Order: sequence, then structure tokens, then C-alpha cells
Amino acid sequence: MTSDKYYIPYLIPAAILTLAFAIRLPVMMRFWRIDPNVRSVGGLLLLASAVFYFGRPKTLVLLNSSTGVSNFAAPLVYTLLTMFCASCLIMIIHWRGGDPRRVRRTNWTIGIAYSAVVAGLWITFAFADVPVERLRDLDTYYANTPWMREHIMLYLGAHTVACAITAVVTWAWLREVSGWLRSGLVLLVIGFILNLCYDTVKLTAVFARWSGHDLDWLSTYVAPPIASVCALFIAVGFILPHAGQALEGLCRDYYHYRCLAPFVNELAALDTGSLRLPRRSPISRRLVHRRTQISDGLLRLQPYADPEVRERALAEALARGEAPKQAAATADAVAVVAAVGALRRGVEAEAESGPAPVPAQAPDLVAVSRALRRSPAVISFRARSGPADHPESVSS
Repeated sequence: MTSDKYYIPYLIPAAILTLAFAIRLPVMMRFWRIDPNVRSVGGLLLLASAVFYFGRPKTLVLLNSSTGVSNFAAPLVYTLLTMFCASCLIMIIHWRGGDPRRVRRTNWTIGIAYSAVVAGLWITFAFADVPVERLRDLDTYYANTPWMREHIMLYLGAHTVACAITAVVTWAWLREVSGWLRSGLVLLVIGFILNLCYDTVKLTAVFARWSGHDLDWLSTYVAPPIASVCALFIAVGFILPHAGQALEGLCRDYYHYRCLAPFVNELAALDTGSLRLPRRSPISRRLVHRRTQISDGLLRLQPYADPEVRERALAEALARGEAPKQAAATADAVAVVAAVGALRRGVEAEAESGPAPVPAQAPDLVAVSRALRRSPAVISFRARSGPADHPESVSS
């Protein structure tokens, strides 16, 4: 048994993989029966975390002592690793899609092949003579032992093939996606390439034993840290697309919520009957509430809206060289300021002016809110209209 200074923190990658599984759990519970992608990714994360939980030296000792069989934990951990390999290939098959019959046929082939590998692991272990418990260097210690030699090559070969195929297919998929999904796939590719490095290091140490050399330190001290780093990349690769999109949505909602504050301030004097939400409400709910406040306020302003004011403001904005969308936002902002001022004075728009024309598309509330705060045209209009048209600030 090696010194504790070489202890690899198995629980760290195991915990991160479990976190990735927990993050995806709500989606898995919802779509488990109808989406094979959800099942394959969930199984992959569960098996990957189990490999590290069961691969801890303390767990290995517990498994061996509880069964009374030296090194009984070896075929168990290698079985979990082999099932992880099968999950990787099944996940890739589902990602690629295609003819459902071909997908099912390929999945059955993978299942049969890797079931045969699992059976081979237990058969070879049953025939092998492994009386000395080895917790960290079993692969090299028994590299020349009949049947155990085949046992070791079975799991390493299955792992190498699965990681190579997964890395190649995932790399090819990078050209077809973008954004957070692409970032997650990049991390997955790195993780599976590092898995191939793990296999290379292990196989090098085993081949060295076969040729009469001693490179056991590669298997004992180099391979386990590589495996831990692999798990980190794979776990974060699965977490990133979902967590990144969620964080991006949260930041976008908060940004829009803050940007709409000037619009709400402008309409603060109107009694729209909207209830105030608790400040601890989710930002998405607060954003919907703020948009509803603005919509209710605009409905209240309709009788006081003068379409001629908006048309003049739009023409002036276009004449100043503003882009059409920005000019429309500026004109809408001026029209809102004018309507609020008319409402405060109790002066409705003249009937002969007709109803306000329906715009070709709904106004961009965020752009209008920015214009209410920053547009020189709005500031100039306020100055011409007098101080009565300035809104009172409300908390954002």
C-alpha cells in the first residue's frame, strides 16, 4: 500500500459528477420515458460517479473484507467502468440520431458486446489466482498472472474503444453547434481525450511488465490523477450548457428588469392597480410584473395619446440620423412623456385627431425605457413642456 501523500481525492470528482446528475434530475424525471438522450446521459453520469465512489481505497477495503474475497472490488469497479463505456457509446448513438430501427439495432449490438465484456471480467477473475490484496497497483502487480492478465486487458480495451469513438464523434459534432452547448462539448472532448491518456498510461505500465521492465509508477501515481481530471471535464461539460443557459437567462432578465425602471418611473403617477411583489420574488416573475405594469399604464394613457406628437418626434429623430428602430423608440418615449403630461393636466387628445395608429409591431419596451432616460430628444421635450412632466422616481 502506498503512502497517504499519494492519496487521490476520489470524492471530489465523484461529488461533481453527482452534482451534474442532480442538476439534470428534474429534466430526467420529466422526460425519462420519452427521450432516450435523457436516459443515456443520466445513466452515464450515475455510472461515472459510482466508479469514483467505489474506486476509493477505503471502499475497496470494505468491499474486499465484507465478501472475504481478496480483490473482489476489482471486477466490480471494472464492471461499473465498462457499463460507463457502454453508456458513452449509447449516448453518442442517440445524439447522432437517424433511422430509429438502426439506432435500436446499434444499441442492442453495443449492449450485447459490453455485456460480454462484463461477463468476461467475472469469468477471468474467477479463474485468476489473486491472493494478495492490491488497492492501488493491481493492474501492474498482476499483469503477468494468467487470467488476470486477460481481465485487465478486457476492461482497458473496452474503455479505450469507447472513449476513442466518443471523442471523435463529439469532435465532429462541434462544427454543428454553438454557444453554451459548444462550450460543453469542447470540455467533453477534452475529458474523453484525457481518458485516452489514462488508458495509454495504464497500457504502457502493463506492457512494460510484460517486457520485464518496471514502469509501475505510471499506473500507480500518474493514471489516477488523470482519471480525476477527466471526471471534472466530463461533469462540467454536461453541467455547462444547462447552467450557462440558466445563468444567461437570469442575467438577461435582471438586465431587462433594471432597464425598464425609467419606464416604470415615468408611469409612477398612474394608478394601474398593480400589486407590489415581494422583493424576494424570482427575477423572472418580477420582470413579468414590471412589463405588466407598463402595459397597464400604456392602456391608461391611450385617451391622452396624441399621434401627431409621435409622428413629429419620429420625423425629427430620422432627420437627426437615428436608425429606424432607435428613432421609433425615441418617438414612443416622447409620446409617452406627452401623454403623461396631458393626463396630469386632465387634457385628453382631441377627438378629431383620431385614435392612435396601430404600430406595425409592438414597441421595444427596453429601448423606449432607455430613450426615456437618455435621449436628448426626450430631455428637450421635457424642457419645453415644463417641470410638471417630470416623473417621480420609484424604487427599481
